[in-house]
Amino acid sequence: MKITRIEAVPLTFKLVEPYTIAYETVDATVNVFLRIQTSTSVIGYGCAAPDLEVTGETPASVLTAVTDVIQPALRGADALRLVRLMEKIRPHLADQPSALAMVDMALYDILGKQAGLPLFRLLGGFRNRMRTSITIGILPLRETVRRATSFAAEGFTVLKLKGGIDVEDDIVRVLAVRSAVGKKIALRFDANQGYSEEMSLHFVTRTRPAELELIEQPTPRKRTAMLGRVTSGVSIPVMADESLMNLKDAYRIARRGLADMVNIKLMKVGGIDEAMKINAVSRAAGLEAMVGCMDESALSIAAGLHFAMARPNVQYADLDGHLDLIGDPAKGAVHIKRGVLYPTGRPGLGFDFLDTGPEKNPF
Repeated sequence: MKITRIEAVPLTFKLVEPYTIAYETVDATVNVFLRIQTSTSVIGYGCAAPDLEVTGETPASVLTAVTDVIQPALRGADALRLVRLMEKIRPHLADQPSALAMVDMALYDILGKQAGLPLFRLLGGFRNRMRTSITIGILPLRETVRRATSFAAEGFTVLKLKGGIDVEDDIVRVLAVRSAVGKKIALRFDANQGYSEEMSLHFVTRTRPAELELIEQPTPRKRTAMLGRVTSGVSIPVMADESLMNLKDAYRIARRGLADMVNIKLMKVGGIDEAMKINAVSRAAGLEAMVGCMDESALSIAAGLHFAMARPNVQYADLDGHLDLIGDPAKGAVHIKRGVLYPTGRPGLGFDFLDTGPEKNPF
């Protein structure tokens, strides 16, 4: 099975509602979709969600990677030799993890379709669904509570609150949400690197009545020693997100005990294959793992879901990045019901743009 053609198309999506986190406000995003045609009828699809702040990429840099690296390296190659192909392009795209991720997921899509199996079964098939959290950005108190109660009414059982700008305001919002939604809803908090060590300790102490499930990346990504001190100094699990960008980071976090949990995002680490390696290191070190996401099309959300369902150590999911995208052509690549994500049940990633009709097919 030879690769005969590779195409990439960038699409801009407005968000249903803009959101604010510690370091930016987002009202739109760009995803780059990849199509890998083979010498048989099998076609693989991938998606990149470049983010200059997190992955160090732009849509333009991803498209340049396709033209200068991906097309020359993969055209004519055996599409089923996934690891060999990824190792061929990895040295040239070491600083472009979302570009690597879209190639990785397209090749895995081909592998699953060729085998006639949904990807999660091919990778291990540990579970067949995942409960996901849904995120509430930094909003005024009343709006935060309104959204929390609305999501709970829709059936979501895990809420993730963003913060990191004003610790006192964050404390008030967390306690108010807990009072509004009751004890049965799990609450998580993400400071997106916005806190100092002292602020982190203060926040956790003051929000103890809310019984937070975890706090995510409270301190700056490069201040790893500070993250470790927070981890050892608070009573709830601390999750590393921006501090985990690759396999080397996973090893360092595990060896030095810098966090209790890790957030594995395909766009940060370069795809499913690398995510499985990071998860193996995490499991060996006794760290729990969550699969996370950026502002991504349902196509790449499906890739994250298949990875998470395949591996027993990935016990948490934060895969809501597709829910606010307007005009996503891959809508339907995953199904969600009362806060639980399900695959389509079809081979590979479970989606094919050929089925969407020409008006929605970006290729």
